[in-house]
Amino acid sequence: MSFFRSLTDKLKKGLEKTREALVVGAQGLRGFLLGRTLDESLIAELEKRLIQADVGVQTTQRLIDGVRADFRSGALKNGDQVLEYLKTSLKAMWPPQDRALARADTGPTVILMTGVNGVGKTTSIAKLCRELTSRQHRVLLGACDTFRAGAVAQLETWAERLGVEVVKGQQGGDPAAVAFDACTAAKARSVDYLILDTAGRLQTQDPLMRQLAKIRSVVARQIPGAPHETLLVLDATSGQNALRQAEEFNKSAQVTGIFLSKLDGTAKGGIVIAIREATSIPVKFVGLGETPDDVQPFDPEAFVEAMFAA
Repeated sequence: MSFFRSLTDKLKKGLEKTREALVVGAQGLRGFLLGRTLDESLIAELEKRLIQADVGVQTTQRLIDGVRADFRSGALKNGDQVLEYLKTSLKAMWPPQDRALARADTGPTVILMTGVNGVGKTTSIAKLCRELTSRQHRVLLGACDTFRAGAVAQLETWAERLGVEVVKGQQGGDPAAVAFDACTAAKARSVDYLILDTAGRLQTQDPLMRQLAKIRSVVARQIPGAPHETLLVLDATSGQNALRQAEEFNKSAQVTGIFLSKLDGTAKGGIVIAIREATSIPVKFVGLGETPDDVQPFDPEAFVEAMFAA
């Protein structure tokens, strides 16, 4: 319980912006719902406030339809019950099997990391690396971002701090060739996980998206089933733009999970609900700070409780 409270407290701080819309003060949902008798006007106002909290139109509509149906059947009679209904419904959106990190049956598990520039992808790779090594897994990094000056050096700096090795190529070289070499090294060294960094790209940049597809094809030929995970790093402060990124990357990269970065007081964390509703992509990890230790596997119980915490 102490760990759960600690995690909830961290998330509560990180979700401060979301909580302002949902629960803080008389204008928040808690003050708005608690002690109120449920009626149609209350439901209409609830709908507006959920949308304002970046929960998303589709999710809001589904939640409101459920509230309205239960109200009319007599199952929901007051705002206190509605608050618990909302929390229970949101927690159920992420079943445990969706949030588990994939593991290859044999050989190294390949994790492809992608996302646009500026979302904290390299730092998120360091956090994921720390999370895996803390579980006693052997990890190898592949520096497939050969386009951005300093990208390889940045990854190498983190790798040195974390005590893992990096496979790299020439600046401006073929990223798929680096992926090939990294797969070869991962098999030869019998590592548990190979994490491949890729160039930060906008979802509208077709050449870079094609390069990402090429990397996927190369690793699939080298290691059966690879990449076993394609994690999209999303900046939690970017709100609706994160939803657009998730939709577009999912079309091109077959995203299997989200690493939600920069979950601090400016974050609009409610957007992960809209992303889940629109794309079915689960959140697998959240970054809660600047150091490699500031990472947690996504826990919907703690996340939703933090969102609605007073």
